[in-house]
Amino acid sequence: MRPYVIVLGNEKGGTGKSTIAMHVAVYLLNQGFKVGTIDIDARQGTFTRYFENRKNNSSGNIKLSEHFAIFKDSSESSVEAAQGKDMESIKNAFEKLRTCDFLVIDTPGNDTFLSRTVHSYADTLITPINESLIDIDVLVRVNQGDSRTMKPSIYAEMVWEQRKSRAIRREKPIDWIVVKNRMSPLYSNNRKNVDTILEALSRRLGFRLSNGFCERVIFKELFISGLTLLDLEAKGIELNISHVAARQELRDLINFMKLPKLSNE
Repeated sequence: MRPYVIVLGNEKGGTGKSTIAMHVAVYLLNQGFKVGTIDIDARQGTFTRYFENRKNNSSGNIKLSEHFAIFKDSSESSVEAAQGKDMESIKNAFEKLRTCDFLVIDTPGNDTFLSRTVHSYADTLITPINESLIDIDVLVRVNQGDSRTMKPSIYAEMVWEQRKSRAIRREKPIDWIVVKNRMSPLYSNNRKNVDTILEALSRRLGFRLSNGFCERVIFKELFISGLTLLDLEAKGIELNISHVAARQELRDLINFMKLPKLSNE
C-alpha cells in the first residue's frame, strides 16, 4: 500500500497550481485523512511559503500536513549525477510520507527531471489552465483555431511518456484532469472558443475537463495568512457570498476528482 498521489502540473506559471494544491490538501486534512505535501518547485517556493504562513497562523482548528520542499540539485558535475541526487530526494520524501493516505505535489512551471519523475507517479494529475487561447498552447499547438490541425504540445507529449512509464510498471493509468481556472464570471466569445477547443482536445489527449475557481480577490488575500476557504469559520471570519460561491467551486472540483476513500458530498 502507498499513498494516493495527486500532482499539480503545468509547464506554465500563474495558473493557480499552488492555490488548488493547498485547498485540496486542506480539504483532505479536514476529512480526517493523513496528508503529505511536497513542493517540487522549491526554488519558486509558493507552495512552501503557503505552508510556512499557515504554520505561523496555526492556532485554533487549523490542520497542517507533513510538508517537504525539494530543491533541484545543481552541485554535481554531470547531469546523470544530479538526476541521481534528485531521485534520491524524491525517494526520501516518499519514504517518509509512506504512511499518509494522500500526497499532494506541486510542480514548477517548466520542464525538469524532478517534475517528469513525479508526473509518472501521479494517480491523479491536475493541470490548471487560465481560460484563454494563450494558455491552451501548453496543451496543443492550434493552427488558427482549427481543431483538425491541432498538434500536442511538449507538455502533453511529456504526460503521454509518463503514462507509458506507469504502464511499464503495470500501474493504473493516470487520471488526467484539465481544470479551467481563474474563470471570468461572464460568458464571452473567448470562453466559447476555449470550451470548444478543450472539448475536442479532451477526446484526443485523454483528459477529463473540469471547471476550477473563478477569479477572486480572496485567493490572493488568503496566501499571506496561509489560510484556505475552509479555514475561515475556524478563524471567526464571517463568510460573504463570494466565499460561499468559491467553497462550492472547491467542492465541485473535489467531487469531480472521484478520489478513493473519500465520501463525496
